[in-house]
Amino acid sequence: MRSLGGFAMSSGTRTDMPDAGCSQRPGLSVVIPFYNEQDNVEQLIDELRETLAASGDYELIAVDDGSTDATVAMLERAAAREPALRVLRLTRNRGQSTAIANGVHAARAPLIATLDGDGQNPPADIPRLVQAYRESCSSGPVLVMGWRQQRNDSTLRRLSSRCANRLRKALLGDGCPDTGCGLKVFARDDFLRLPSFDHMHRFLPALFVRDGGEVLSIAVSHRPRHSGQSKYGVRNRLWVGLVDLVGVLWLQRRACRFESEESHV
Repeated sequence: MRSLGGFAMSSGTRTDMPDAGCSQRPGLSVVIPFYNEQDNVEQLIDELRETLAASGDYELIAVDDGSTDATVAMLERAAAREPALRVLRLTRNRGQSTAIANGVHAARAPLIATLDGDGQNPPADIPRLVQAYRESCSSGPVLVMGWRQQRNDSTLRRLSSRCANRLRKALLGDGCPDTGCGLKVFARDDFLRLPSFDHMHRFLPALFVRDGGEVLSIAVSHRPRHSGQSKYGVRNRLWVGLVDLVGVLWLQRRACRFESEESHV
């Protein structure tokens, strides 16, 4: 059992910081949080392997968020035939932000890509986000976000997300049209410098802007759910989201920036 900024994790694989002298360090770590997604594991891992096979320079980090179905068994079965797949297990269900944070902490690559474990984010979009990151000219932190312009969700979920995005953009000024998209690309070190808290994955654009970073939004596809049920609804997101919004606004207004210049006599 380990703790990371209040995040607890148990794992059958190595989860410490990667050795600086490790010659086997990959170029890209793909972090995928799973919670009760047993019927989506096999297809998603197969798609990721097919998408990233050309580069051959990657690792997959599947983080099970305390699933109560056969998700872990399916992940371990997939890992037996996919050497690039590492499986981490949280001791209990702690939420998507905790799962992602644990995965990023365990990652060995300097560049991170994330996507949801429900299969609605097509892995084929990852190379375009990685390319956009590498072509960015910013000297500071860069976050590349997927933008689901045509969502395959219920009307209620689309409307609630639209309202939440408008309110968030108005208050936080992050300029991001879709913070809820699981497809993201960023540098591992930039992420680990951010303040860690539950539900932080919904506010990554604002946190990167707070840290002097740039946010790029790239249009991506969005698929209907193949199996299973969504873990989010209006009731379990509305009030928590409002409280988190106030908290992030507080963080923004109290950011400590490093802007000093050294005088040379």
